[in-house]
Amino acid sequence: MEQENKFSVAIHYGDTLGYVEYDGDTKKAVVTLADEEGKKKAEDYLASSHEIAVPDMTLLDFETKIIDPLADVRSFQIAMTRIWEATEVYVDWSRPVAFVKKYPTLDSLPKGGGEFKLEE
Repeated sequence: MEQENKFSVAIHYGDTLGYVEYDGDTKKAVVTLADEEGKKKAEDYLASSHEIAVPDMTLLDFETKIIDPLADVRSFQIAMTRIWEATEVYVDWSRPVAFVKKYPTLDSLPKGGGEFKLEE
């Protein structure tokens, strides 16, 4: 099975929503976040390797590995599970990136409890 070589995930720093897009072909990640402090923290985190305990054979069996976030999609995903510990940039795993692109701030969210539509 061929793995997709791109991955994107929604993030937030304080009240600012954003996202990170990783391209495994170029081994680059682009952080889109309007908060410059949070953006710099995320970029700096992704630019360096980290010691991360990752599950080995079971979820109770961890092995510490050196993870280069930009090495490949899997390393990027593993690194993103720990970014909040070093940066206070939080990954919103269940928030679609398309949602963040359409509503980049909490103030831009539609008011009144209506339905969210990502397609125009």
